[in-house]
Amino acid sequence: MHKDIHVAVVIDCWTNILGEITFPNRPSKFDKFIQDVKKIYKDLTPCFGLEDTRGFGRNFASYLLGHKFTVKHVNPAYTDSMRSSAPMSKKNDSFDAFCVAKVLRDMVDTLPDEEHNDLHWTIRQLVKRRNSLVKGIVIAKNQLNSNLTNVYPSYKKYFCDVDNKTALLFWEKYPHPKHLKGVTPEVLLEELRVIHKGMKQVQAEKILMLSEQNSPKEKEFQTERDLIIKSLVKEIRFKKQENEEIDSELERLVELTGYKLHTMPGINLITASNIISEIGNVERFPNSDKLAQFCGISPVNFSSAGKGKDQRSRQGNRVLNAIFHFLSIQLVQVSPSGKPRHPVFREYFEKKVKEGKTKPQALVCVSRRAVRIIYGMMRTKTEYKPFEKVQDLQE
Repeated sequence: MHKDIHVAVVIDCWTNILGEITFPNRPSKFDKFIQDVKKIYKDLTPCFGLEDTRGFGRNFASYLLGHKFTVKHVNPAYTDSMRSSAPMSKKNDSFDAFCVAKVLRDMVDTLPDEEHNDLHWTIRQLVKRRNSLVKGIVIAKNQLNSNLTNVYPSYKKYFCDVDNKTALLFWEKYPHPKHLKGVTPEVLLEELRVIHKGMKQVQAEKILMLSEQNSPKEKEFQTERDLIIKSLVKEIRFKKQENEEIDSELERLVELTGYKLHTMPGINLITASNIISEIGNVERFPNSDKLAQFCGISPVNFSSAGKGKDQRSRQGNRVLNAIFHFLSIQLVQVSPSGKPRHPVFREYFEKKVKEGKTKPQALVCVSRRAVRIIYGMMRTKTEYKPFEKVQDLQE
């Protein structure tokens, strides 16, 4: 499946190639493709296998499912293994399509059915867009820091966060200390109080004093550099506003799924959205063990001739693996006062450490337990219920 064209190879049960069809990735050409396929298989019942890694075949898969065809999802790892096993390896669209067809023939009973859930797909697209915006904000903040260091060397003494609303207003209006000439503390205070209602005159006086003391000499082309700072401020402000709109949409869509992952400690709206977008339909996993394998949390056995051992998995969905890793850190976290954030998970973590496991290994055990709990919450669509120890009543 490609962006512009798709390549299909039709084989029989003996892997004889009956035909090859190349057609554009346009809905108007899908009917013609089915007609061409029918000329090949005639009275037989076709089964379609799709290797869609980047979502370019989504419209085509929806078309096939809408016409009641059997459609299977072929993992690219299977076709890569098939391609690599050839005595003379090669890589082209025709051979790739043949490998997909051969995998479909060999594994038709075990391959998952292709299914499209528009709700999960939309959440995934919104999460990707949000991640892109967050990366853009980080890049813009770094660039803004770099530019401000040259014009306001001591800006961190009066603005802890370079991208808070008050700071952005100040940078946009005064991108260089030269613009502060003639500005009194009262005027500056009135301007900044539009955003920061609790700002005091002492803070305004501090800004003016430090800006004047550490103000560098004005250099050539300062006007153009001022334009850069103003542009970065607008970019950060715009992307933050976009993030807020996406968060509101994610909150609405996550509620439609019926999942209540946010009720578990350590999981907020963003973490829940990421988990749902990566897992999708949880019904495709028969048990939590399969989900743990999908996340790359379960150990993998490497052995031969009866000798070997279980090793940490480097495979699986690495995005989900990272999510559960940081979630496990949140679950075993201890406050400065010594109170654990989640006593049950903290106790389980310390138990594994006492058994001889290293702390990273104990965190993996916590992640595995978190997978089991989240799997149950998603299957039953219930809230998180904290475990409470039952103490025997002594008479």
